[in-house]
Amino acid sequence: MSSATKQLQRAARIILIGAPGVGKGTQSERLLSRFPQLASISSGDLLRENVRRRTPLGLEAQTAMQSGNLVPDSMILSLISSELNSRGWLLSSEKTESLPLSSNSSSTLSSSASFILDGFPRTASQATSLDTLVPVNFVVHLNTPPSVILKRIASRWVHEPSGRVYNTDFQPPKVPGKDDVTGEPLTQRQDDSIDTWKQRLSKFDETSKALLEHYDRVGCLWRVNGNSSDEITPQLFAEFERRFC
Repeated sequence: MSSATKQLQRAARIILIGAPGVGKGTQSERLLSRFPQLASISSGDLLRENVRRRTPLGLEAQTAMQSGNLVPDSMILSLISSELNSRGWLLSSEKTESLPLSSNSSSTLSSSASFILDGFPRTASQATSLDTLVPVNFVVHLNTPPSVILKRIASRWVHEPSGRVYNTDFQPPKVPGKDDVTGEPLTQRQDDSIDTWKQRLSKFDETSKALLEHYDRVGCLWRVNGNSSDEITPQLFAEFERRFC
């Protein structure tokens, strides 16, 4: 059986942690493509969808945001719980793994529920709250040196009207400084300044330390190093298959 069609022998509940620009989205897409048993659950997408549909949770979240407040962690957990329930993954305990959702709940998470959770948690306290809902069993720390990320950002140019992105190091335009399709000038985004990115990377280091320590204590943290997504992906696939296939 090829790697692309290997069946999961146990449920995979995955979180990817990495600095801005490290390629979390790329690795998530590649995992979902390689292992179709995985689903993607994005807290941001759930929030936007519930606001759009004007569900009770969506209206509550919208009120918080319009007041200039952050959406409370408890609300994000409720959105995730609602999504798990809608997928049929919250079942009675006799049909599932013996992993309680919370000390006050008689529901558990189905052993068939395999997914990548995106956008939550971002802090150790959020991770502690999530532990009562989702038995995460594979947390991947994607590690690329900050100097490599900064060099990648400095080389990134965009065609603003279309959103096409180029990189002068590995995906350059056919004509330097010009969009391949329209021939219009390429620009660099204001938020792609090196100073802005240094601040973002520094902020990630501050907030992620306790989060990574939390999952290290839980025993499900795995670190992978690489200067590019193409270096990281084969290592990630091999470790995923070792653990779950």
